[in-house]
Amino acid sequence: MLRVHFTADDLARVRVAAAPDPLWEIATSFQALISADAPLLFEEWRRLVRPRMGPLHGLLAALLPLRGYFPDFLTPDLRGSFDLAHAVDTVLGTPRARLRGDLARLAASPVWPHPLPPGTRALADGEPEALRGLGAVLHAYHRHALAPFWRRIRAQVDADRAVRARAVLEGGTDGLLAGFRPVLRWQPPVLEADYPVHRELRLGGRGLLLQPSFFCLRRPLTLALADLTPVLVYPIQHTLGWARESGGTGRAGGVELGALIGRTRAAILEDVVTGRTTGELAVRFGISGAAVSQHTAVLRRAGLLLSVRRSKNVVHTITPVGLALLDGAQASV
Repeated sequence: MLRVHFTADDLARVRVAAAPDPLWEIATSFQALISADAPLLFEEWRRLVRPRMGPLHGLLAALLPLRGYFPDFLTPDLRGSFDLAHAVDTVLGTPRARLRGDLARLAASPVWPHPLPPGTRALADGEPEALRGLGAVLHAYHRHALAPFWRRIRAQVDADRAVRARAVLEGGTDGLLAGFRPVLRWQPPVLEADYPVHRELRLGGRGLLLQPSFFCLRRPLTLALADLTPVLVYPIQHTLGWARESGGTGRAGGVELGALIGRTRAAILEDVVTGRTTGELAVRFGISGAAVSQHTAVLRRAGLLLSVRRSKNVVHTITPVGLALLDGAQASV
């Protein structure tokens, strides 16, 4: 069991990450790739991705075993930046002492069945060539396994964030933490979760980053070392068929739908799957609020979206008819 202990200062410093973390998604997705868990969610994605792996599989398999510990340095604190290049550079900038300690801990893991491959010694020593090789593998894996699906991954994480935001508005931090059941159990001042080992994490005023993860399954993840920035990676809810709907780049479906209702309106329709205000749409598409209102009015009259006023904002959400149109366009890819 994992038990996270909060102080009053910690409760004031709880936050939910603004986007999926590319490094946590690399780690958790690779573990999902080499497992057979959750076939309804991930089997279509596995079928598409596994043939692309090639030699990438070797180093990642050594560093990211299916069970047990994997090195903390692979998922560092990105300080709010979720750019992949910045994330990989942060990994490659890990101090040598941390590299050695993490890889020694991996080698000593009781669930690791054999010694680490020889190449990891150079990585533990911080040799530039080994670090460049790791960076190349992380970039290549993301390009083959995650980038073609990132739009859907991001949309579903955005939807989870919308749920968490409503929980905060309705119940504050207490409501936020209570809303994670059954994955997390909030029994103030302790947050509990099922975990493969017994762990007591005392935040000590540092707060906690709650990181939504698309590929995390069933139970949360956290870093092994207590001196690192506290983070709790938690699984989100998924929409079945997400990999098929992504259709690789998804361009052909977008072109067809854009030809039908216009490119901007097609993009707006896709974006409001998770619910957007007029102001949010204006920022995301770089157009004025008035232009957004014109586009949403056309979509609303066609029965494709619904607009509801919430306090000072108008929130736009897709209707079943709009979703059927969007899914039909993507299914044609």
